Amino acid sequence: MAAIRNFKPAETDAAAAAQSVDLAKRHLVQPWPYAGTVGAEARSLIEGGEGIYITDGDGKKLIDGPAGMWCVNVGHRREELARVMYDQAMQLSYNTPWYTMNSPSAELARRIAGHAPGDLSHIFFTTGGSSAVETALRFMQFYNNVRGRSEKKLIISRGGAYHGSTYLSASLNGRARDRDWMDGAHDLVVKLSSPDPFRRPAGMSVGAFSDMLVAEFRDTVNRIGADRIGAFVGEPVQASGGVIVPPPNYLGRIREICRDNEILYVSDEVVTAFGRLGHVFASEEVFGIDPDMITFAKGLTSGYFPLGGVIISERLLEELRRSNHPDALFGHGLTYTSHPVGCAVALKNLDLLEDGILDHAREVGPYFQERMKSLEELEIVGEVRGAGLMACVECVADRESNDPLKLDKDVGNRIDAHCHELGLLVRPLINMCVMSPPLVITREQVDDMVGILREGISRTMEDLRKEGVWQG
Repeated sequence: MAAIRNFKPAETDAAAAAQSVDLAKRHLVQPWPYAGTVGAEARSLIEGGEGIYITDGDGKKLIDGPAGMWCVNVGHRREELARVMYDQAMQLSYNTPWYTMNSPSAELARRIAGHAPGDLSHIFFTTGGSSAVETALRFMQFYNNVRGRSEKKLIISRGGAYHGSTYLSASLNGRARDRDWMDGAHDLVVKLSSPDPFRRPAGMSVGAFSDMLVAEFRDTVNRIGADRIGAFVGEPVQASGGVIVPPPNYLGRIREICRDNEILYVSDEVVTAFGRLGHVFASEEVFGIDPDMITFAKGLTSGYFPLGGVIISERLLEELRRSNHPDALFGHGLTYTSHPVGCAVALKNLDLLEDGILDHAREVGPYFQERMKSLEELEIVGEVRGAGLMACVECVADRESNDPLKLDKDVGNRIDAHCHELGLLVRPLINMCVMSPPLVITREQVDDMVGILREGISRTMEDLRKEGVWQG
């Protein structure tokens, strides 16, 4: 994986960039806006990209630390993907999935099934991660209705979880700020504790913490009744919750409880699939679990086209086919289900992953984790945690108690601003900075990225000291 040493920021037109900013403020509603600025804000303008780099509206070259949104796995400006997109659009740009089908989707389903664990062998394609989780949950409801278990519909989720922005998927989210002002199907969801070892009770070992989480799950099933719980939905690594890596063997024990109580285990791999942890799917390869369904998106096309999906166990489909209700209709679909252009891009993206990028990700991942971990030398950093090519730097006000920076919840944005000036885009999350670079990143580029991040954090520490917000 050679570094792109001759990359030059794209030529930018200052007047055109200024016009884009003005148009955004006057017409564009951004995702996750605050009421005070909704429909009247502009965010960092990105004009180009190549490899692990992007170019902002001022022509500044930046390392793309978050890989877009956990998704640009094979890097920006891959001509192979752009060409496939063009060729497929010139052959077949769209077909209705209601009563026709296309060849790329059938081939992609076969390829994905070949990487899936256990008997997961059938794929329903969606437009992204939220619609993938929504599909899995609606399938669970349909499955239990057909099997005569209309009361078995509750969904278990966890604190710190993020599963999407559609109504039902968003109801599973476990971050307070996601639901403070939003409605949801809260009567259908049961929330359990986050599996975050960093926030475990004082004096408790990681093993005892895992035991506590498993006991909480088991007690919840016994209290509510397995006949009312339809699914458990969990990310192998809680990504937007701060890259929470669960205790060893925790997920496997949860899987056994689900199996014993006929609770469908949905592994949400929207972030962790397609190379982020070095494999097409991480559920079995990294965590040793064989779910009933896996949801995926993001790295499926490396962000070049909106596409996602859910893999469903053959056993579940066979049980439906054997039911006494052969005419029961799974009334669910999307206009862009199995989109031919998206599926063609995903096939070529999978080729790139299989032809060396997955191997590279597994090789560079440990170095990335080692270099990121070195940031714990900084006083304000409470913990650096991660797996594969995803990591989180969590800043705290007090290492002894691991309290987050309550006096300055914008510390992540402060770090991001300094890093932007230095040549790195960061994903800020309140008191945390999340990094998930393109999988093609080299060791030298990891060093560059971590060096900039270290300086950005150091400058933020100095700012906070001068303002009397943090003493260190």
